[in-house]
Amino acid sequence: MLGRFFRYTERHVNIQTRLTEPQGKIKKTEQRNLSSIDIDLKSISEIVQIFHEEDLKAVAAVEAESDAIARAIDLCVNAFRVGGRLFYVGAGTSGRLGVLDASECPPTFSTSPEMVQGIIAGGDVALRRSVEGEEDKSERGAQAIRERQLTSQDVLVGIASSGRTPYVMGALKEAHIIGATTIFLCCVQPPEQLKAWVTHFITPLVGPEIIAGSTRLKAGTATKLVLNMLTTVSMIKLGKVYDNLMVDVHASNEKLVARSIRIVQAVTGVDAAAAEATLEQADGRAKLAIVMLTKGLNSTEADALLEKHGGFLRQILD
Repeated sequence: MLGRFFRYTERHVNIQTRLTEPQGKIKKTEQRNLSSIDIDLKSISEIVQIFHEEDLKAVAAVEAESDAIARAIDLCVNAFRVGGRLFYVGAGTSGRLGVLDASECPPTFSTSPEMVQGIIAGGDVALRRSVEGEEDKSERGAQAIRERQLTSQDVLVGIASSGRTPYVMGALKEAHIIGATTIFLCCVQPPEQLKAWVTHFITPLVGPEIIAGSTRLKAGTATKLVLNMLTTVSMIKLGKVYDNLMVDVHASNEKLVARSIRIVQAVTGVDAAAAEATLEQADGRAKLAIVMLTKGLNSTEADALLEKHGGFLRQILD
């Protein structure tokens, strides 16, 4: 029994020593995390606590990139204002998160599906299961960009936690050749050569994962936080939010219809019946219904007023 204890202790010390020694060119996302050594020997509560502590590091890493995120949002807003589009491109978890964020924009902000698009290595089938090898093909990434006919007015956000996914690199290079604005989101210090074809970098350095190499954890959390801000803040600056209400919500199901009614009530002060009736006249558009009620206009007149003010409800109400 005592011998087994000493063998365990010796092994643990050896692991600690190896982890504290330089790990050469191994990416941070692939290195082993000192906080989760022997995690398989810990209780469920202890493991949950490790997750909490590591997730806080992801949040802190994103906060440290606040200026870089704000600059990226400026680039997106400027592109949207001249009719440009935003593309996310990634493989695996990174690709899925990009597709997720893009797919949420139409129902939340009534954007066209073309305005924000997600591209994942392997295509839509890769959303549900891994498509082995696709992420290693840089030409496939470049091809995906050509197929979507990017222009110099568009923005491409390449997402690769490790900073090296060939599919993403191919897409970034192709977008750069076309003249589009290129942004690279990764969780390590990016290779120096990327500066040749990347306009702007966002690099939340989350450190090694709890399970070595599993970038769906901290890196995935950081990525989701950044993407949340890129689209949401952009839409706020495009007038698709009034106060903290999603006044451009597309009422496509019962939940969103009920939300639209509450939004119209909150801004105008009318009762639910009046809000619902006006929403029907406004074809379910909460912002249009609000203008109709507050200005005493029909839907055509209210629509023209919104058009005059670029869709900014506050300019009309104030």
